[in-house]
Order: sequence, then C-alpha cells, then structure tokens
Amino acid sequence: MSFPRKRESPTLYKEGGARSEAGMTIQMSFNNKSNWNKRPQAAKEKTHGVARVISKRGFCSRSQAENLVREGHVSLRGKIVRDPDTPAYESDEILVDGTPVETAQKFYFAMNKPRGIVTTASDEKGRKTVMDLFHEQYAKMFPGKPVPHISPVGRLDAASEGLLLFTNDTQWADALLQTRERAKPYRRETRESHNPNVILSGTIYETRGFSPLVELGSKEQDPVKVQRTKIYRVQVSGHPTADDLAKMEKGFNVPPRVFGEPEEFMHAVSAKFYSAGEKNCWLEITLDEGKNREIRRMLAHLGYEVLRLVRIKFCNYELGDLKQGEIKQLNSPRP
Repeated sequence: MSFPRKRESPTLYKEGGARSEAGMTIQMSFNNKSNWNKRPQAAKEKTHGVARVISKRGFCSRSQAENLVREGHVSLRGKIVRDPDTPAYESDEILVDGTPVETAQKFYFAMNKPRGIVTTASDEKGRKTVMDLFHEQYAKMFPGKPVPHISPVGRLDAASEGLLLFTNDTQWADALLQTRERAKPYRRETRESHNPNVILSGTIYETRGFSPLVELGSKEQDPVKVQRTKIYRVQVSGHPTADDLAKMEKGFNVPPRVFGEPEEFMHAVSAKFYSAGEKNCWLEITLDEGKNREIRRMLAHLGYEVLRLVRIKFCNYELGDLKQGEIKQLNSPRP
C-alpha cells in the first residue's frame, strides 16, 4: 500500500510580505522594475549552493567547484559570484569562464572492488584508490573516450571487497544511501539489455519516510514490501554458534571505535551460516543500515575475527559473476 504525501497549500508573497493562495511562490517589489524580469520559481523548487549545483550537473567535484567559484571563474545568472554557497536553482544559467555548465549525461557502473584499495578520490598515504582502478578499467572498456566525472555510492573499507556502485547522478545515489524513509518511485527501467557491459535494470524508489527500495526486472510491487538491504559473505575464524547469530539479529551495544564516545547499538537483519570448513566458516549477513565497520565490530564483540568480507548485493543490485577489479555499466534508470 502506498501513502499519499501531505500537500501544503502554496502561497504567493506580495509586496510587504502579504500571503495569498496560488500555485507558486514569488517575492516582488513593485518599486523596482528590474524585478519584473526575474522569473518566478515553482514553490517546490529549492535552492542549493552554486558549487553544489555545478557538481550535481556532473561538471566537476564539489571541492573543485568551490575553488572555481572562489577564484572568480563562475557566473550565476550573468553575474560573477565568489561565494560557493550563493543560492542557485538547479535550472539556473551557470557559466564557468563563459562556458555554460550543462547537465551531464548520467552514468551508472558497478565494480567488484578488490581488497586493499581505498574508497576515496585521492589518498594522502599514496595508496591505490577505487577511482584509480575505475579510470584504468574505463579506458579499457571505452578506448579514447574521456572518463566521466563519477563518484562511488557509499564506501567499502580498504579490507573489504565486492560490489561498489558508481554514478554522477547525485539524486539516484542519495536515494540509495538514505535510510528509514518511505519510498516513492524515483525512476523505472524494465527493459532487458543485450549489451554485455550492462547487467541490471529496474525501478529505484525515492525516499519519503521509510527505506529507499529497489525492484529490478520485474513487475512493479508495493514499495513497502521491498526493503533496502546490503548482503555480505563473511569468512570468520572459528564457528559462531546459533546463539551468536541470534544475538546479531536481536542486536546489542558495541564499544566505540574512539575512546570517550558512547557505545553504539548494532544489529543484522539476518545472520546465517553459508558454508563451514574445519577451522573457519562463511556467514551470510544482511544489513539495512550503514554504520561504520558494523559487521567487523559485532563479530569482534562476540570473539570472532573476520578473515574476508565481500559485499554481494546492494538493494537488488547484485555482484553476480563480475570479476574482481573489473567494472560493468548498469542500465540507466529512466523516468
């Protein structure tokens, strides 16, 4: 069952701050004729800092955009601005050194991240990053084509492996990462692709009060019934008992990583055996939140060392047979 969102009556701001019912929000001084040329903004349209809008259009990273603004390279609605937080609408005209900043083509990729690579754009210790690996793989997949400005969705620890998503669609990424919110359909794609570089299609739901949801390659379902989760295969030293796994599902307080901070409650949606060896075993653990090193900290609290941790599923995006260190392009979600 889906629940309609409560809608507030829009208002019209007249001179002096008076309000009246209308379909948009306008603030206009009739004593200043220049304001007649300013286009009204729809009530639902929100402003963001101009640097953020530039980044959201895929022109460059947020930090790069902030530097461009401070150095005077950016004009907003025909005027140079130097404050990265200058309010701007996503539909505003923005130029960098006279060149329009247009909304970039959206890209969606999956990577099978190897162990030992850090999830960051650059590393002060000189370690290889997921962006270094992405650039290498993209050049092999699309020789001669410029690498799009793209970022990972969330992160995996350097010691962790498996599925990591990449995109320049910040709205799509935010919908995947936000938690405990009701969802409404964000975009839908149900076409099957015959492109070997494309592995997924489906519906991504936008957050509005509970979990963001994903349904791929099937008929549309009730959003409340499809839960956003991440699934991991975890190799541990020893053999956790059934009671240990039940404790993980029930949840418990875990000591903080930094001395002086409060304990943190953690739990797994499910924790079960996947396979067992003589001295160690593999578990399959499902989470519905993204707390720092959650699985490692829960198992350490129970007395078990994590030997390997591999993410195999993010929402309904699956790792599948993607080889370690390689990337594949995903079907572009469409309205």
